[in-house]
Amino acid sequence: MRSKTASENLEVMRGHFLFRHFSEHELDALIAHARKVSYKSGTPIYLKGTPGSSMMAVLDGTVRISVVGPDGREIVLASIGPGDMVGEVAFLDGGERSADASAATDCEVLVVERRDYLPLLEQNPKVTIRLMAALCQRLRRTSEQVEDLALLSLPERLAKKLLGLAATKGVRTAEGIRIPGRLMQGELGNMLGTSRESINKQLGIWQRAGVLQIGKDGVFTIRNDAALHDLVDSHI
Repeated sequence: MRSKTASENLEVMRGHFLFRHFSEHELDALIAHARKVSYKSGTPIYLKGTPGSSMMAVLDGTVRISVVGPDGREIVLASIGPGDMVGEVAFLDGGERSADASAATDCEVLVVERRDYLPLLEQNPKVTIRLMAALCQRLRRTSEQVEDLALLSLPERLAKKLLGLAATKGVRTAEGIRIPGRLMQGELGNMLGTSRESINKQLGIWQRAGVLQIGKDGVFTIRNDAALHDLVDSHI
């Protein structure tokens, strides 16, 4: 019988598109070679340009994926939480890391080496085809992010981001849709390619208009999601 920890690791990997089509026996063999690593908040996990011989399944905490522009400003590409993977691009093509990864909070990850994963792909050509389709879906999402940055105004990008967070994490309450966890204006600015000051200005406009409320704990509650939807839909 598997230990509780091994079963939990299996569930994390089975839920991800890189692993879900492997048999239980194959996943057991892969987990047997994986190792757990812990990172303190603020610690680098890997740097852009370094070799990508492994990828990580996030077991606990949040990992920040980012790049630094020529002006030294950090742009946050994604925040990865439990049940998802980081480092899969370089892991699959054997190239260099395409971005920096760091621990946004204390993290625990399960590290899978490329040399252990590729033999399973060679034995499962149908899995390889499904993997290509899943990667194409991710590429479409990346293209959408680039398009948003180029074509949408800051209020439209911010509204879209908040609605996305509400859809994936939001909890509907009597006051509106509450987004658990503290959202930092600087972090939102990094995600949307703008300054903290610009984010604060737009949030202030929406707070005064009653569109959203930011608690003293930094938690956002969207009080009028229809107004945000109207703003996003106006560009379609």
